Amino acid sequence: MERDFRQLADLYKTALLDNVLPFWEQYSIDTECGGYFTCLDRTGKVYDTDKFIWLQNRQVWTFSMLCNRLEKRSSWLDIAEHGAKFLANHGRDPEGNWYFSLNRSGQPLIQPYNIFSDCFAAMAFSQFALASGQDWAREVALQAYQNVLRRQTNPKGNYNKAYPGTRSLKGLSVPMILANLTLEMEWLLPKTTLDQVLEATVQEVMTDFLDENLLYENVAPDGSHVDCFEGRVINPGHGIEAMWFMMDIAHRSNNLNLINQCIDVVIRTLNFAWDQKYGGIYYFLDVKGHPPQQLEWDQKLWWVHVETLVALVMGYRLTGRSDCWKWYQKVHDYSWSHFADAEYEEWFGYLDRRGEVLLNLKGGKWKGCFHIPRSMYLCWQEFEALDQAEKFS
Repeated sequence: MERDFRQLADLYKTALLDNVLPFWEQYSIDTECGGYFTCLDRTGKVYDTDKFIWLQNRQVWTFSMLCNRLEKRSSWLDIAEHGAKFLANHGRDPEGNWYFSLNRSGQPLIQPYNIFSDCFAAMAFSQFALASGQDWAREVALQAYQNVLRRQTNPKGNYNKAYPGTRSLKGLSVPMILANLTLEMEWLLPKTTLDQVLEATVQEVMTDFLDENLLYENVAPDGSHVDCFEGRVINPGHGIEAMWFMMDIAHRSNNLNLINQCIDVVIRTLNFAWDQKYGGIYYFLDVKGHPPQQLEWDQKLWWVHVETLVALVMGYRLTGRSDCWKWYQKVHDYSWSHFADAEYEEWFGYLDRRGEVLLNLKGGKWKGCFHIPRSMYLCWQEFEALDQAEKFS
């Protein structure tokens, strides 16, 4: 692949504006009950009407973010507001905790069993408040963010199934998402809160969860390893996504050492998790090479690959490292040749180990309007910056 940054910027721009977003604009809006349909087959047909809070909030975030960072397009703001009003009316329990899922009309189906629904609510309503200027949305965002801070050490609360005191573990997902969420909330937070949370999350991710340039998904509360299924699991997608979150933070303070450390982790993870036979990045692995407990361990998932594209192009722009570019080419070629649908809009989400489409869907319980459009936007912007830098070099 030639280093034609202009061509690559145009590729991601076109994919976002002419392929991915039109799919969600056309097929996902529930004009009757509010909110969005996310269970959409290959052609956009709705196959289930339940509404999952993660995905509802993520779609509000996507269209609000594009209004804030790309263009104040009224149709995008209308879509964001459509979801935001539905969520504000139906998404929380009486104590302000966000449910996991609702039925089509907005009645709760699954209790607020962890804080990730609150995380995505804070992200969504922060961006929507910025785009719309509506104070009520700002209050929703701040309330959800305070929920996350309050519950971060016990994210599942009463819904935690683990027996207390026998094998205590903490997960990478909480500090990594809190880091990204806090950057999203920057315009709403006091600088002291922003700095304290970012410093704490970077310290925790890069100290407790990192060992030999691999990020463990679960460790003991003191950061030590526990020799069990959960303690040995490596989630390559989470590890790599966390690294571009860390790079984003490091770039703010021109911390080149941290940026390079993050890139080292990305490269080590790819060397560890790349399928040498069929290509693509494994979903889960056991750090000691034992059989993983996740039966889907060898599947190839959309979000893992597109988050890797973001991390690699960001790392390349910030450092010019050749290993970033070499891996970017490899992951780009696999992703665009396997996940992109040549006949219909949007991308497939789930492939088997051989790279064949496993589920004939574009959206479901976990895949919605988030990872693909976010990565398309970010890669487009990274390549725009590289193209501009090349012109003035």
